[in-house]
Amino acid sequence: MNEYRPGGFQILPPIVKNLIIINVIFFLATEVLKKFGVIDLNYYLALFYPSSPFFEPWQFVTHIFMHGSWSHLFFNMFALWMFGNVIENLLGPKRFLIFYFVCGFGAAFLHLSVFAWENHEAINWFAQLSELQKSAAISQFKLTGMGDARLAPMVIPTVGASGAIFGLLFAFGYLFPNLLIYVYFLFPIKAKWFVVIYAAIELFSGISSQNDGIAHFAHIGGMIFAFLLLRYWKLNHKNTYL
Repeated sequence: MNEYRPGGFQILPPIVKNLIIINVIFFLATEVLKKFGVIDLNYYLALFYPSSPFFEPWQFVTHIFMHGSWSHLFFNMFALWMFGNVIENLLGPKRFLIFYFVCGFGAAFLHLSVFAWENHEAINWFAQLSELQKSAAISQFKLTGMGDARLAPMVIPTVGASGAIFGLLFAFGYLFPNLLIYVYFLFPIKAKWFVVIYAAIELFSGISSQNDGIAHFAHIGGMIFAFLLLRYWKLNHKNTYL
């Protein structure tokens, strides 16, 4: 693979800039339309389990641009800029965009796989209901926010760019292992160890935590697919920064 070599390092390269803009637009549209009772875009653009009545194929793309809160949006966009600008300058816009979405799709794939395993009883229960029973259960939930606890896997969506962001984080540590990252802007740590520690935390959290509202295995999925794609492109880690 030939590396992309722009005329100069860009602090805010085009794909990163446009991804940030799109994410902000999606968030503002969701908040405004929901506040005024027009429509809740989460039912259409967030990612639901495939057997959910809310599932649509395009959600594999659109959920990457959806966020649950201002803080969720801010930290993801900050990380997108922090790591994404370096990776886009290295890969170039086209390959960077491919990389970003492959990590996002990989994150969704692993998350849904683990989700299906963890919730197989509830998923099987819902599948055995008649269409009328399914419709009644969903209508009750939408009106009251309540219902059979087994309904949760069908009505709770996944949102956020975190899977793609963790792919960028992995790529940063893999390609620039000895570059220093300053945790809380104070404590220096080499990128490779930062990635290892973060991956270990996410794996432990995914195995041990229960219903904490964070898709830990989506984060792991983003990292795994980042590694696979970088290897496919034959991009090896660099030791330029000591």
